[in-house]
Amino acid sequence: MNPKLTQEQEKQLCSLLGNVKLSLLFKASIYGYTGAAFHQKCDHQGPTVSVGYNSTGFVFGGYTSKDHDVAKQGQYIQDDKAFLFSLTGRNPVRYPVTNAQYAVKMHNTTGPYFGEALLLMNANTATVISIPGNYYNFNAAEMHGNNLNLTECEVYKVEEGGNIIEKPWRTILWKAERRKELMDSVKLYRPMISSVGQARVLLIGPVGAGKSSFFNSVNSIFRGHVTSQAISGSSGTSLTTQFRTYSVKAGRDGKPLPIILCDTMGMEEATGAGLDVDDISSILKGHVPDRYQFNPSVPLQADAHGFRQSVKLHERIHCVVYVMDTCKVSIMSTKLEEKLVAIRRRVNLLGIPQLVLLTKVDEACPCVANNLRNVYNSQYIKTKAQEVSGRLGLPMSCIVPVKNYSEELELDMSCDILLLSALIQMLRFADNYFDDVNDQEKHD
Repeated sequence: MNPKLTQEQEKQLCSLLGNVKLSLLFKASIYGYTGAAFHQKCDHQGPTVSVGYNSTGFVFGGYTSKDHDVAKQGQYIQDDKAFLFSLTGRNPVRYPVTNAQYAVKMHNTTGPYFGEALLLMNANTATVISIPGNYYNFNAAEMHGNNLNLTECEVYKVEEGGNIIEKPWRTILWKAERRKELMDSVKLYRPMISSVGQARVLLIGPVGAGKSSFFNSVNSIFRGHVTSQAISGSSGTSLTTQFRTYSVKAGRDGKPLPIILCDTMGMEEATGAGLDVDDISSILKGHVPDRYQFNPSVPLQADAHGFRQSVKLHERIHCVVYVMDTCKVSIMSTKLEEKLVAIRRRVNLLGIPQLVLLTKVDEACPCVANNLRNVYNSQYIKTKAQEVSGRLGLPMSCIVPVKNYSEELELDMSCDILLLSALIQMLRFADNYFDDVNDQEKHD
């Protein structure tokens, strides 16, 4: 059997599933569009992903981590990991189950049956039943258009990539003392140039990659509990619409730390949307004031209100950090890559050191989700780091994996150590910038 799923669609699907292998179990055009054929091939196979195709080019379906089982005819299977998806656009869309108790239904005359929302191969025919809102919320037009007739239905077994490597590709000490050492190093850091009190680090990245979440996570460590000051969340367009400079305090009433994290509007691939490449230059040179409201269609002009004409060294950016979602590295669009490369060129011209933060490592690799300390034993995370390195033209030593705080209410030592290690790298890179400024001044 040859899969109908293209290589690009498989990449998209794996960006939703994490580090997995897909093996084709069932193909309706070969075995028939019947419930009996589906159950014969797919029951008791563990996690599966079911994919429907229609003649108008839509590719959609659902995932369950539980067994299909015709013996449970008429019953619902609880699954809090189940989701529906659409692979039709450039970026895959995921619709999580809203009531896990009714995630999947077993029926002997149908194919895969998700809640009461999506049913592939209804009543032993090549048709779909689609009712948004029944335990899954989705946009029907976005998912499958107006076409409920299948040209193909496939079911794939989903297996973990099994990619734990014995020798970690980077060594790290997972101890409470190390966490304290890193925190102290950050607190005691002083820029090498006396006129600069705090290193300014600019966070750049696509919408939803985790720029604001990174600041919130670092702030949480020094506050001693999970907190959320910068607006963050998941949205199709950037939730940050202003240029913001965030100072982290050592404790609730503590002194500001010697680092300022600057947050920008998220990057979008469309022209005239998201962060403008010309605005980046103004930010890097220190012309943009805190709380400047971005206008994606018009970059900041030198005669605009608030534009800083005269800029001192402490107002410039001393290190640039690209924030990338590990799950989306492989499906980064060419346009977005071109924007990032254009920004890289501008940053290079100004001699500013650059780092990459690889976020959501736990969502990308199941073995890291099970234990964050596997992050440097994960071949998959290493592969993603190498891919980013190649696409952005930065060495592997400039790529740092992290996990931001998102749904947790309590701090986690391993999570803190990764975040603090990233912060230390930013300060070291800022030092490189100050070294260059000192050398330049000696030359002049």
